[in-house]
Amino acid sequence: MQDEEVLAEFRASKALLEGHFLLSSGRHSAHYLQCARVLMDPDRASRLAIAVAGRIPRDLRKEINKVVSPAMGGVIIGHEMGRALGVEAMFVERPTGTFELRRGFALNPGDKVLMVEDVVTTGLSSREAIKAIEAAGGEVVAAAALIDRSAGTADLGVPFYPLIAINFPTYAPDELPPELAATPAIKPGSRAEA
Repeated sequence: MQDEEVLAEFRASKALLEGHFLLSSGRHSAHYLQCARVLMDPDRASRLAIAVAGRIPRDLRKEINKVVSPAMGGVIIGHEMGRALGVEAMFVERPTGTFELRRGFALNPGDKVLMVEDVVTTGLSSREAIKAIEAAGGEVVAAAALIDRSAGTADLGVPFYPLIAINFPTYAPDELPPELAATPAIKPGSRAEA
């Protein structure tokens, strides 16, 4: 799947938004990718997951025996990645602020895990999820995502395979350009900030 085809999927599902957005990373942007909208169509979600799986080298794909994603944003794409790779998919969540496996999910010592996100901006959530997976006995051999918004700066500590890199500028609260500063920020993501 080419970059323009991926963006067409986002546009078709009205998942590429423009305005002033406060991202879950705490940064601001004039663009927001609502992955939940692009993934709400099961056929589209399956196509996108197959395309992400195709970015992972074949020999590495053969090693993976579990997919783990962070809740909430990574749950759907993680499930579809499990289907695409023919392995079990589970997720970590933050009941007390720190990612952990719950709901009877468990990893066997040495499980080769692919950590899957919807969007990576700074990589913080991904690194936290990887830490939880390792604490549960898994070995994260790679990470994947629909979208890399980090401009290639996210260091996850493992090979990272995004479907597409979209480098819409993001800004710290004290760096906002005048056109963003003039409008209130909308927080469209699923994670509530404390």
